[in-house]
Amino acid sequence: MTNPVSCLSTERVIAGPGVSATEGRVRWAPARSLWIGGMTLAALALGPVFVTPGAVLLFLATSAVTLCLGHSIGLHRLLIHRSFEAPLWLERLLVWLGTLVGMAGPLGMVRLHDMRDWAQRQAACHDLHAHRARPLKDAWWQMHCRLELERPPLFAPEARLRDDPFLRWLEATWMLQQVPLGVAFVLVGGMPWLVWGVAVRVAVSVTGHWLVGHVTHRSGPQGWAIDGVAVQGHDLPAAALITFGEAWHGNHHAWPGSARLGIEPGQADPGWWVLTGLRRLGWVWNLREPEDLAPRAGLRRM
Repeated sequence: MTNPVSCLSTERVIAGPGVSATEGRVRWAPARSLWIGGMTLAALALGPVFVTPGAVLLFLATSAVTLCLGHSIGLHRLLIHRSFEAPLWLERLLVWLGTLVGMAGPLGMVRLHDMRDWAQRQAACHDLHAHRARPLKDAWWQMHCRLELERPPLFAPEARLRDDPFLRWLEATWMLQQVPLGVAFVLVGGMPWLVWGVAVRVAVSVTGHWLVGHVTHRSGPQGWAIDGVAVQGHDLPAAALITFGEAWHGNHHAWPGSARLGIEPGQADPGWWVLTGLRRLGWVWNLREPEDLAPRAGLRRM
């Protein structure tokens, strides 16, 4: 290995003297709450009424595309961690697909991720960032609220994120991105396709994302530990396939800059499989793995 890069590929959180990861209040976030609450209510009320085989297949297909290509590869491994490189057209396509998951805009996702990651790397952090609350309370906090730290660090995204007009447009319209998709679904498959292709997909994706995060920050197998931090990452092997590799969260805490999340023998990582296929096509390159990265301070094998 030559000149390993930092495993924390881009530092966007600037923590000066006096900042605190523990002191703050959890407040209701109306827009976010009404969005996911509305999607969840629509899914629960209308999903059973408009269920058809075609609608369920659409739900499965669109969920796989937006969660794997969009969230896992486009937003998480590329936009946030820069664990590989891609041409601008492909990066924007992947980020758009990730926005369609319905969690937040791309810049909002980067901020949420980086602020949580910074907090978890401190000696102590707020219960929201650590997922310490009981499941129902944590679900409310994570999907319907926001944490306002009393003395927060500065979030300073790099110019390529901050000044990109496409990302700024997606950030301003991330909820509206479901509209053209919904119109197309109605025209092709009627109400069943609209309900299952938008409402059920968004509700299941966002709720599933919270559930995996709740579990993998609390308990489970650990191949790695990081000394001196508030939160450890754990693996959830049973969810490896349906999360496209994201459930290897203990690996990700150990090597956040790695494009490969299933780094141990036998660890299924569909997102990595897709990336290696794209590499064969010449559409992505410089895929980083743990051997290409500098170890995190305090990292040790369990």
